[in-house]
Amino acid sequence: MNPHRYCVVMCGGVGTRFWPFSRSGMPKQFLDFFGTGRSLLQMTVDRIRPLVDPSRIILVTNSAYASIIREQLPDIKESNILLEPARRNTAPCLCWAARHIQALDSEASIVALPSDHLILKEDVFRQTLEDGFDFVEKGDRLLTLGLNPTAPATGYGYIQRGVAVENFPGICKVKSFTEKPNLEMAKVFISTGEFFWNAGIFLWRADSILRAFDRYDRETAAVFDAGVGVYGTPGEMNFINTSFPNTPSISIDYSIMEKADNVYVKTADLGWSDLGSWKALYDASPHNADGNVSQNCKVLTYDCRDTIFAVGDDKIVVASGLDNYIVAENGNALMIYPIEEEQRIRNIVNDVRARFGEDYV
Repeated sequence: MNPHRYCVVMCGGVGTRFWPFSRSGMPKQFLDFFGTGRSLLQMTVDRIRPLVDPSRIILVTNSAYASIIREQLPDIKESNILLEPARRNTAPCLCWAARHIQALDSEASIVALPSDHLILKEDVFRQTLEDGFDFVEKGDRLLTLGLNPTAPATGYGYIQRGVAVENFPGICKVKSFTEKPNLEMAKVFISTGEFFWNAGIFLWRADSILRAFDRYDRETAAVFDAGVGVYGTPGEMNFINTSFPNTPSISIDYSIMEKADNVYVKTADLGWSDLGSWKALYDASPHNADGNVSQNCKVLTYDCRDTIFAVGDDKIVVASGLDNYIVAENGNALMIYPIEEEQRIRNIVNDVRARFGEDYV
C-alpha cells in the first residue's frame, strides 16, 4: 500500500432531494438505504480501505455532523475529520483538504470521493483508482472519472473525451464539460460515443491541485494561502473557523476543472449511481413484479405500480392505486408525491421550512 496516497471523502451535504427520509440532522450519506447495516458513508470508506490506509482517509464535513461521523467511523482518528464551519460547496472543501494533506506529506497524491454514491463493481473501481493514481503521480495532472452512460440522462454533467494518452489505457485529454443537457442533446452525446457521465470523483497530487487553485481560483486560494504554517498543527481549526466562511461557494468543476489545461478523464464502467434523487434510488433498487420498491419496510399493495416505499420505525404500509409515486416517511414528516415531479422536492422543503419551521426539515 503506497504510503503517499490519501483519500478525501466529501460528506457535508444535506441531501435535500431525499426529504423526508434524509433530514438536515441526519442527511442521506449517514443512512442505510439498502438494509446492509452500513450507511452510504460507511460503504464509501469500506470501498477505499484496500487502497488507502485509514490513517490517510480524510473526511470533510459540516461541523454539525461530527458526532455522527465519530459514531459511524470510530477507527478514523479525530484529526482526520475536517469540520467546515459553513457550507461552501466542493472547491473550498478540496482546497482545504489539499492544504491539510500537503502539510502532512509533501509527496501526497489524493483521490476525492463523494460519500453518497453507489458502486456495484468494486474491483473495477479499485483498479481504476490504482491506474488513476499511477497517472497523476507521474506528472502535473488533474484527473476525473468519466463513467459509461447507460441512458441519455439529463440529471448528470457530461465529459467529452479528446486525444488518448499514450501508455495509459482509458485515459484521454478532456475536450469539454457540459452541465446537465436537455434530453435531445443528451441523446446526441450518447450517439457519438465521446461523452461520459461526470461522477465527481477526482485524482491529483496535492501540489498539482494547489497550483491549479493559485492559477484559476485566486479568491479561494488566497483564503487558504494565509494559513500556511498552521495546517496540521493545533492552530488549524482556529484559522479555519475564522477564515473558511470568507471563501466563495463554488464547485470544483467551475473553480478549476472547466478552466485548467491539464485535465484528463479516465473512462470506466463501475456499475455507478450517484443516488442523487428518489428516481435514482428507485432505479438502483430491486423491484417486485409490479415494479414497486420497498426500502427496509413492510408493504402491502393493491393495484400499485412503479412506486417506491421508504418508511421507518417498523411501520406497515398499505396502499392502493398508486402509480409512479414516492411514499416516504421519517419521524414527523410523510411525503406522498409523484416521482416524475421529484425535481420540485427542494422547493417543497423550502415551503415546509417557511410554513412549519426547521423541526420538519
